[in-house]
Amino acid sequence: MPSARPVFVVTGPSGAGKGTLIKGLLERVPGLEVAVSATTRPQRPGEVDGHDYWFLSDEEFTRRIENDEFLEWVPYVSGRRYGTLRSEIDRIAHDECVCILELELDGALTVQRDVPRSVTVFIAADVEELERRQLEQAHEFRYMVRNDDLERATSALAALVECEVARVGTMARP
Repeated sequence: MPSARPVFVVTGPSGAGKGTLIKGLLERVPGLEVAVSATTRPQRPGEVDGHDYWFLSDEEFTRRIENDEFLEWVPYVSGRRYGTLRSEIDRIAHDECVCILELELDGALTVQRDVPRSVTVFIAADVEELERRQLEQAHEFRYMVRNDDLERATSALAALVECEVARVGTMARP
């Protein structure tokens, strides 16, 4: 993996607006690409393998875990598993783009620990008391963006991504 290219990890509690902010970020900052997650859930009509998800059988997912091919992965209550293949960072770097990961809290902490050039961003929003406990982990990430206003939060996320990329001089050209 190219050592100079940062890997941005966007995390936060469910409902904080991570996906919406990433969509806005991609519209504002050229040269970014979101990693495609792998899953064991069945492919739905209209979904494309390698675009929407990497659709893997339970056996293939397990084999890849055993071969240390995942940056992170999580089991869900449904019994399905989701994760990020290490090869996604390589694929995106090969395209001369900067990788964006949208991850749950535990996965983000794993990537922060295991990928030296990761830049973690915690997205905070007004949430119910039950989810407030997750906000207690915000201090473990490099940045926090409060999603109280979509335009302001998207601008803040874009500014910190551009700043970090400029710091290492690896922004892809459009």
